[in-house]
Amino acid sequence: MNQPASWTTITPGEADVRLVVSDMDGTLLTDDGALPKGFWTMLADMRSRGITFVPASGRQYATLARLFADSADDLAYVAENGNVVVVDGEPVATYSLDNDVVQQGIAAARAAADTRELGLVVCGVNSAYVERADAPFLAEVEKYYARLAVVDDLTQVDDRVLKLAVFDFEGSQECFEQVFSAFADQQVVISGQHWLDIMRPDVDKGRAVRALQERLGVSPAQTAIFGDYLNDLQMMDAGDWSFAMDNAHPQIKAAARFVAPSNQDSGVVQVMQRFLDG
Repeated sequence: MNQPASWTTITPGEADVRLVVSDMDGTLLTDDGALPKGFWTMLADMRSRGITFVPASGRQYATLARLFADSADDLAYVAENGNVVVVDGEPVATYSLDNDVVQQGIAAARAAADTRELGLVVCGVNSAYVERADAPFLAEVEKYYARLAVVDDLTQVDDRVLKLAVFDFEGSQECFEQVFSAFADQQVVISGQHWLDIMRPDVDKGRAVRALQERLGVSPAQTAIFGDYLNDLQMMDAGDWSFAMDNAHPQIKAAARFVAPSNQDSGVVQVMQRFLDG
């Protein structure tokens, strides 16, 4: 198993980083969902040097744009776990599920609700949609979906569906094993302790990062990647400068080249400052 090196082994000036791609929850953001101390100063410094910063998240694009509203038009985005790629405020790639898969996912979630405490989010291009409308479920969903509609029947949603997101109060791994393991011909991504996504099998954050590299003319040697959980796994090899947070899942640490300080210790800011000092 790979043993990643400490970020402190990097010599300032060692790399000419042009593209920085960071997961949000558990990576850039603190545990209470806030941007870390020093982020905006770092971002301004990066911009002055022509370095592109990219939030890469399972979150909805509208949610990411709201979080970075003070600088929204200056960033590129990877949203919905790679299903949406946005550059200069314009989508450059979107990937959607077949309607048959959407209907099967809705049916499976409804059937499982008799035995598991879960809720389904149908993630469309224009909005996210839910049937379940109780306060505890909506409180979790609204963290990640700024555009959200409560509907009577998810099977009647008229939108291109990017992915299906499931929040399970008991745990996403058990939810996958007990409810969604039959979706083997799709891609089921465990994106957090309570979240899983059902997506097309050919879509992930890694593919989205490579699309950005091609669009921006940036090589893997000029790319830094930061992540903490299993939905970040495929993008770890998209950049030569790959960092697992100290709080990361063991599989992410095994795939990364370096370990960064935890999200609670402003790990992304600390590492990027080392690059910028060079």
